[in-house]
Amino acid sequence: MRIGVLLLPADPWPESLALARRIEEMGYDHLWTYDHLSWRRYRDQPWHAAIPWLTGIAAGTQRIRLGTMVSSPNFRHPVTLAKEAMTLDHISDGRLTLGVGAGGIGFDATVLGGQVLTPGERARRLDEFVGHLDALLRSPATSRSGEYYTIDEARMIPGSVQQPRVPLAVAAGGPKTMRTVISYADAWITEGDFAKIRANSALLDESGRTMDRILLADNGDDRPLVSVDAFTDLVGRYAELGFTDLVFHHPRAGDPVWTDDPAMVEKIATEVLPGLRG
Repeated sequence: MRIGVLLLPADPWPESLALARRIEEMGYDHLWTYDHLSWRRYRDQPWHAAIPWLTGIAAGTQRIRLGTMVSSPNFRHPVTLAKEAMTLDHISDGRLTLGVGAGGIGFDATVLGGQVLTPGERARRLDEFVGHLDALLRSPATSRSGEYYTIDEARMIPGSVQQPRVPLAVAAGGPKTMRTVISYADAWITEGDFAKIRANSALLDESGRTMDRILLADNGDDRPLVSVDAFTDLVGRYAELGFTDLVFHHPRAGDPVWTDDPAMVEKIATEVLPGLRG
């Protein structure tokens, strides 16, 4: 299983870049950041934009893969996001995974003056959004229209470094959004209740699609950084469901949730990662 780290885009830039470089040096496989305009308990604290933040990380690192966890149609259009992803794919020399989700009901849903959509509407919008991204990132010229977006002769030149396009990792937690994963995704992102994740894993198994499965850990009851044993137990439990990747939040001073010892990040790197690559 590959292991990644999620960093919030909330710290002074020199600190963020230094930490990203250290995570790469420790041997982690990928590094992610949340793609929001503001976020929950950090609403009135420093918070940087995800794509420029990742662009700086790409320029300052060499090997580690980078990704959005996850880009939201609440405040993004598929044409502009595809263009930014294509460009970041070039800057990173093909190290980008574009994570995409349905968008929540928080600040990002209303900041542009729009209405909060129902769960069903968000699922339909996600399907259209991801379908447009798939087409845009595969073709130099795209025209499409749907319920939520119109694309008129969009140009995507020179295209992605990764072929046939930048990989799309789609976040899904129910049958409707799992259909979007099965239709378009190169990877599935999920979190939360183990029973629900197991049911959605079964849907993916039944589809016959083979793709990476990415768990975002420790947003709920799982606390993988409590100890090496806790971490390896979580890895083993999800490996049995076919998960290929696990991502955890880097501990943060002053955060009320991610309160584990930051030294665990290095401990996992030295005691766990070598065995996973055996």
